[in-house]
Amino acid sequence: MFSKSCEYAIKAMLFVAQKSKDQLRIGVKEIAQGIDAPEHFIAKILQDLGKKKLIQSVKGPNGGFYMDDLNLQCAISDIVKAIDGDGIYKDCVIGLKLCSEKHPCPVHFEYKEIKKNLIAMLENNTIGNFNEKLDTGKFFLKNK
Repeated sequence: MFSKSCEYAIKAMLFVAQKSKDQLRIGVKEIAQGIDAPEHFIAKILQDLGKKKLIQSVKGPNGGFYMDDLNLQCAISDIVKAIDGDGIYKDCVIGLKLCSEKHPCPVHFEYKEIKKNLIAMLENNTIGNFNEKLDTGKFFLKNK
């Protein structure tokens, strides 16, 4: 559904949000280890998210990535758009270029409701919301 980059971006943002509660700045190596992701890949993703002001960073020996209150209000859809673009909103689920209401693919109308619910979930949940869910201990970011 989402690219691997987008999956890593969401997990990295959630990981940093969890650590930011304690006013910590987290390095790329710790983030990559924390979400089981390749370090160089995470570095590039976080750099892109930083340029789009979705995450904060400080350079230097005490530097690293962190999230402020404004970043915690970032909708999950903002991350998806920043990494994967707006394809989730307009692309055909099976990849047809000309799929539409007037010229539908075989699953167009069945997927339409699923897509509507997925988009609503992405737009109505923030990093802060997901962070609160993780705080309950009922949810996790990393397989054990």
